[in-house]
Amino acid sequence: MQGVNVKSEIGNLKKVILHRPGDELLNLTPNTLEELLFDDIPFLPVAQEEHDAFAKILRDEGVEVVYLEDLMAEVLDAKPELRRQFLDQWIYEAGIRTDMYHDIITDYIESNYPNTKDMVMKTMAGINLQELPQKDTHLLVDMVSDRCKLVCAPMPNLYFTRDPFAMIGNGVSINRMYSQTRNRETIYGDYIFKNHPDFVGTPEYYSRNDTFHIEGGDILNINEHVLAIGISQRTEPDAIDHIAHNIFNDETSPIDTILAFNIPSSRAFMHLDTVFTQIDYDKFTIHPGIMGPLTVFEITPDGNGGTKIRERNEDLEKVLSEYVGQAVKLIPCGGGDRIAAEREQWNDGSNTLCVRPGTVVVYQRNNVTNDVLYKQGINCLEMPSAELSRGRGGPRCMSMPAWREAL
Repeated sequence: MQGVNVKSEIGNLKKVILHRPGDELLNLTPNTLEELLFDDIPFLPVAQEEHDAFAKILRDEGVEVVYLEDLMAEVLDAKPELRRQFLDQWIYEAGIRTDMYHDIITDYIESNYPNTKDMVMKTMAGINLQELPQKDTHLLVDMVSDRCKLVCAPMPNLYFTRDPFAMIGNGVSINRMYSQTRNRETIYGDYIFKNHPDFVGTPEYYSRNDTFHIEGGDILNINEHVLAIGISQRTEPDAIDHIAHNIFNDETSPIDTILAFNIPSSRAFMHLDTVFTQIDYDKFTIHPGIMGPLTVFEITPDGNGGTKIRERNEDLEKVLSEYVGQAVKLIPCGGGDRIAAEREQWNDGSNTLCVRPGTVVVYQRNNVTNDVLYKQGINCLEMPSAELSRGRGGPRCMSMPAWREAL
């Protein structure tokens, strides 16, 4: 499966990119939680066990599981000349601006992590001051700094592989993320899609160096002709204009309609996939707080290289039914029970990963929502989630499909 092929949210999943949580979670502290976008600190050994269970569920369903860290290591092993380029770029993007510290960190990495994958994992985990050799730098900042200070911040959100880049049909959006903390994550996707033999040549509809913010959790492939993107806390309308122009001017892309959903800018509605996800030909899970009229902008080509936009103010059910091509059923998280809905939405009850039509991976802890799905004929593959859920993302957030079969 060379390249990417994702033209729906529900086609048989054949290949998916994950990241197994690593030592980056060990560099979370109560004082850095807000900056690093976490509400709590997961217990790493259990988080890894849960993630391994997630990967096993997918493999048991016939899905090829590939890991972000392995893809990046394969790029650098195949092209050793990129190792120093990557390391220099990673150090710069970590905020290191002095030649002295650039050289100290480079020497530390090269001396202690000669194995490529170990080096990649270390760049994800981050570096604190006490790890570095205690040289007399004659710098005041080093004399007053806590030895536990982070020199290169970790990337603890990386196990949510949905956001740094997103597959759109046979192309990819390498995203510019909302926060600087997460924007550094996209460096791996940039190297992979430009150099890995499985992905090189994939049309790039957005670049990490573009101006405006967009994240993969806001991008949903409705079908080969229709793409949905959320205008959210994390995705700006300017980015959607830009990506629409690139998609519509790619003669190889069959996408002729982009639906921009204007969702509330809040943590509860962080991305479009926390609002609704498709789980069958005619079924979606939904955040009950979004059931009323919703402003949707229909973006289509104008025939002259530009776009035309039509505003629609209708119920979500009506809009989705029109573009899916049949009447759809919206299944609310928590089954309509307000307290259960708020509790389970906090733990991503409507953020499911569809393996094939009617079969989805869900968090075991969302038992009220899962029971509702069972009663609607959905096959729920339940995964443990006591620790992974502390990152505020569900099975869809933790996965980036690279290949789905046609419906």
